[in-house]
Amino acid sequence: MARSTSAAPKESPKEGLQRNLERGEPASYEQALSELDRLVEQMEQGQLPLDRLLDDYKRGAELLAFCRGKLEAVEAQVKVLEEGRLKPWTGA
Repeated sequence: MARSTSAAPKESPKEGLQRNLERGEPASYEQALSELDRLVEQMEQGQLPLDRLLDDYKRGAELLAFCRGKLEAVEAQVKVLEEGRLKPWTGA
């Protein structure tokens, strides 16, 4: 598979770390999912330098953990609301 010869701008490891620190924790599940989708799309294009690819992979793992945590919290709330029995959702 041939890759484009145009290279993305080189980013130092310090710049990558700073970029991840600036991102912080997402404000919501939807924001995290949106950022995760964007990261996956960029990674699939195969145009990122290796250092940035690694930083973005780490960020993606953080976002995935955040989303899973939010979903688990919602599931726990639903179990409480349904008196400890998780009932199937019909999707009305």
